[in-house]
Amino acid sequence: MSVKAKYQGVLDLGQQLGIKDGNVTEEGGVLKIKGQANTPYEKDLLWDKIKQLGGENASDVKANITVADDSVYHRHTVTSGESLSKIAKHYYGDAMKYKQIFEANTNILKNPDVIHPDQVLVIPNP
Repeated sequence: MSVKAKYQGVLDLGQQLGIKDGNVTEEGGVLKIKGQANTPYEKDLLWDKIKQLGGENASDVKANITVADDSVYHRHTVTSGESLSKIAKHYYGDAMKYKQIFEANTNILKNPDVIHPDQVLVIPNP
């Protein structure tokens, strides 16, 4: 199996996320990945996928992933059935951190219990 085939899941995820300026080369059994994620959250997703496929200290991949907007962790578009606590659990692993999301969005939210589909919420850096 080629190193590119081994990390195809990373390349697919990058395409799904719309990574900009993507460049992938393979030299001497090492896959070199370069690109720009929109947010730190997307960058974390890519690194998590790299670790999942190659292990914590993979020596057959080198990635240089920059971030276009590091002023926020992510921008989340609300879907039907979501709550701030569910969103907090997704991004932070802790539903009680919904307060951080609410505080970062008081310009559009007046009550932490009321959010609507298609609202775009700022997810602050953890």
